[in-house]
Amino acid sequence: MHATREVIQMITGGWRAQALYTAVKLGLADHIEAGRTTSAELAESTGASEEGIHRLMRLLVATGVFAGNGSTGYRNTEVSAALLDGPDSLRDMCLLYGEEFYVAWQHAHHAISTVSSGFEVAYDQPFYDYLGHHADTARRFHHTLNAASMFFHQVPEVFDFSGKMVVDVGGGGGELLASILGATPDARGTLLDREHMMPKAGEHLAATVGLDRVQLVGGDMFTDVPKGGDVYILCRVLAAWDDDAVVTVFENCRRAMADSSARLLLLDRFVEDQNPTVLPSLWDLHLLMTTGGGHRSRERITALLDRAGLDVERKADLPMETVALVAAARPLCD
Repeated sequence: MHATREVIQMITGGWRAQALYTAVKLGLADHIEAGRTTSAELAESTGASEEGIHRLMRLLVATGVFAGNGSTGYRNTEVSAALLDGPDSLRDMCLLYGEEFYVAWQHAHHAISTVSSGFEVAYDQPFYDYLGHHADTARRFHHTLNAASMFFHQVPEVFDFSGKMVVDVGGGGGELLASILGATPDARGTLLDREHMMPKAGEHLAATVGLDRVQLVGGDMFTDVPKGGDVYILCRVLAAWDDDAVVTVFENCRRAMADSSARLLLLDRFVEDQNPTVLPSLWDLHLLMTTGGGHRSRERITALLDRAGLDVERKADLPMETVALVAAARPLCD
């Protein structure tokens, strides 16, 4: 019986995901927050069938997403409160995972059998190319990355940025750099990412720390990175690329460092073959579905750093099974 229940729990996971996605798509948490709490009121507000709403909410109450019932009224819980529309909402994550990513996972057999992207099979183009042509999906993707970055505010607790020039390589919308500079008033920053990210990053950094402390550079980390940094950060930007490409990025950072005191700070999840845990293992497969990439083990990333002339000095643990690795450059040979 235990084994049967475990199998049923796992095999119906997709149904639960789609039920939650539908609730987000209909904006049910926001409607309940606004006082429309019965099945009838939710149906009227969303244009959905009252019976459909009733059956959906029955499941979501059973799973703890909402509380209450359709007659006396539903209530938001801590879980559904995270789905309310707002700057820290998980709403866009649910929409992205319930639409494009859900379709990509339908090709899991192909992706695992061939070690290639399920997304490319579903959409006939690489994931990042797709983002370049679908602005709304790109927006949801970047909001999803931000929503999953609750460890950003703790990064200054594991590395001293005081007085340093911080170069965030592949810094996206600037959220991590803003957290670091906000916690370290005498630090300055440079953000490198693709040209199309500059407007969003500039807007966010201007609103949080001010552009007088930040330089925005549109470019390609595989070609070059800004020179003269005291610390180069690579946060969750390596999983989609092969080993040789990753070594190239490490080498570019090493050559650009201001002096021997500069460091490379790598923030990522790492998989373990001995005593694996769920979150890194799950996201490793998800990366395969979306980009064809995956998470590496700490041993493997250490070997790639070694190829680039960098040695790991220490590590620190961050929330959501994220690890910070601090690496120093070995002296260059003449």
